[in-house]
Amino acid sequence: MQQRRTLSSIDELTGLANRRYFASVLDREIDRVARSGESALLLMVDIDHFKKVNDTHGHAAGDEVIRTVAQRLLQCVRPMDTVARYGGEEFAVVLPDCPSYFASIVTERIRSAVESQPVLVGGGTQVACTISIGGAFAPGWIRSSSALWIERADLQLYSAKTQGRNRAVIEHTP
Repeated sequence: MQQRRTLSSIDELTGLANRRYFASVLDREIDRVARSGESALLLMVDIDHFKKVNDTHGHAAGDEVIRTVAQRLLQCVRPMDTVARYGGEEFAVVLPDCPSYFASIVTERIRSAVESQPVLVGGGTQVACTISIGGAFAPGWIRSSSALWIERADLQLYSAKTQGRNRAVIEHTP
């Protein structure tokens, strides 16, 4: 039974939390922030120009890019943070107890880790990879919703993409 429960919360390709498990983490974090007033940051991360990777190098190469980005995300966050595959080439990261001044530090660490090293996709081929990041803080002492928090972070992700990609845009703290 435990093995089934674990499998139902893990993304098969990346080994990260899946979207279902991520939703439960997000709900718990919203409750914690509403009770404690402590800060929490939600990041939405998208691999830039991912369709081009699949079209040029094939889906196996695309899968390797997704796996590699997933590992780099995990290497850049704290053990208490949750990294999940949100869908396709998009990831979500919940950073509990994350002060606003830390947001630019962690997002730059993540962005730089992905950009700095090409992904080896087979046959000796290396693929340069960048990501765009959007972030939003959960409002302290206020009962919010996960849908609203995701929507706010997604708006920042869209802004990062329209500003040229390979960047992070974080919403001002509430």
